[in-house]
Amino acid sequence: MKRTRVVLADDHTLLIEALKNLIEPEFEVVGMFADGLSLVNEAPRLDPQVIIIDVRMPTMNGLNAGERLKQLMPSVKLVYLTQDQDPDIAAQAFRLGASAYLLKNSAASELVKALRLVMRGSPYVTPLMTQDMVGSVVHGLKRRKGPPRLTARQKEVLQLLAEGRSMKEAAYILNVTPGTVAYHKYIMMEHLQVRSSAELLQYAWKSSVA
Repeated sequence: MKRTRVVLADDHTLLIEALKNLIEPEFEVVGMFADGLSLVNEAPRLDPQVIIIDVRMPTMNGLNAGERLKQLMPSVKLVYLTQDQDPDIAAQAFRLGASAYLLKNSAASELVKALRLVMRGSPYVTPLMTQDMVGSVVHGLKRRKGPPRLTARQKEVLQLLAEGRSMKEAAYILNVTPGTVAYHKYIMMEHLQVRSSAELLQYAWKSSVA
């Protein structure tokens, strides 16, 4: 019987190696990535069935990366393993296609359990989150209204700017011109009704884009 193919994505080398050792007796790790942009660019060719991903990663955060990956690979299962205990972030993860949400201080056996469940088609939320948090995630997924919708490219630009990159640096990373980055920046400012770069970055942090 073939083992489930899994990709790991986390910017902490020690953790990602530990995760690989933890799950490999039962699952096949076919790729490991330390940033969101590389994950989105490279994971589809590896054809994983599951991607274990952190929420906060450089170049593209896990929520944005997960959204892009579900567009590229609709059947892939996204399992978030993170320190973020905010129910709004968990709810957003599920809205964007997550199958499971665990915390990094979960028991090691819990991750294996979650992987087994999602491969059988069942969602999973760690019991380490309070019942109120679980309720807000499970019952509020369709009812909640998120922040104004940005395009995938706008989210990429906003993430890089929020990380302190210049428009020139962001343009180099995204393989576009600085003028294109500036265009996206000012379109976002108009769309979000913010008047300055500082307010735009403040929005990025509050909405977990960065």
